[in-house]
Amino acid sequence: MSETTRLAPPSAGPEGDVFGATAADRFDDAVASRRGEVRGRSRPARIIAFLVHRPFLLLAALWILVVLVAAVAPGLFHTQDPLGGDPIDKLQGPSAAHWFGTDQLGRDLFARVLHGTALTLGAALLAVVIGLVVGSILGLLAGFVGSWVDTVVMRIADVLLAIPSLLLSLALITVLGFGTVHVAIAVGLASIATVSRIMRSEVVRVRSSVYVEAAAASGNRWWRVLLVHVLPNSGGPVLVLAALEFGTAILAVSSLSFLGYGAQPPTPEWGSLVSTGRDFLRNAWWLTTAPGVVIALTVLSANRVSRALDTEGRRSR
Repeated sequence: MSETTRLAPPSAGPEGDVFGATAADRFDDAVASRRGEVRGRSRPARIIAFLVHRPFLLLAALWILVVLVAAVAPGLFHTQDPLGGDPIDKLQGPSAAHWFGTDQLGRDLFARVLHGTALTLGAALLAVVIGLVVGSILGLLAGFVGSWVDTVVMRIADVLLAIPSLLLSLALITVLGFGTVHVAIAVGLASIATVSRIMRSEVVRVRSSVYVEAAAASGNRWWRVLLVHVLPNSGGPVLVLAALEFGTAILAVSSLSFLGYGAQPPTPEWGSLVSTGRDFLRNAWWLTTAPGVVIALTVLSANRVSRALDTEGRRSR
């Protein structure tokens, strides 16, 4: 039932009230006000209402926001030196003075996790950008040009997808060398195949649309049709995939850092912190548990946000 039918016009006479408004005028004003409340809600208000009805998504978004702020400005949460410590305070459990406890050298673990956030997230972001840019270009060309270009690109993607991503990253690191930047490049190159296949499928779908055929028939050059009509309408699922790949990249970068291919001590990084703490599992469980929980929460939150973006993207299409 519509809002108009729910507001039945009053049966008062045409003489009106003391302000000169008739019953019909008051009925029209009520209908217009009700419609204005529905249509007049701003986009931020709709987003807030959407999040309020999805508490787990709201918690995931808040956690991602906190992690990003910690990566940009770790001093807002903690001012202690992540590289300096007092040996007297070594291997102390979590307390009010040291939220995550201390390591074997007396360094505050919470400070080290905070300052390792920028390094881990920066490497994951670089990996996502590399995979997104290179994979999108290859998928765009394969789907739009077709012919032998499509065949060559997709066969290469099939070969890369047949190799586990972590194993492929390890093989690339042996060529590039150790270090956080090399780890990020290796993880990004390993994700190119997935992005290229998603982009190619979207380009093939959009290329057969009526408005693309009309743009080509009207005399537009091929590059204009590609950039103006095909690319903007094909990038939505790829951007959602990039949000999902961000969580996967965090996990991959942390895994490679755990194996010793990332930042070298004493530089704090999430994966290396877990690796260092495994030698003290019996009497200092917090050295691995604290950074491990942070990694798990960040990856799960990124996946939850990407799923919400994917759902909204499917509804809009």
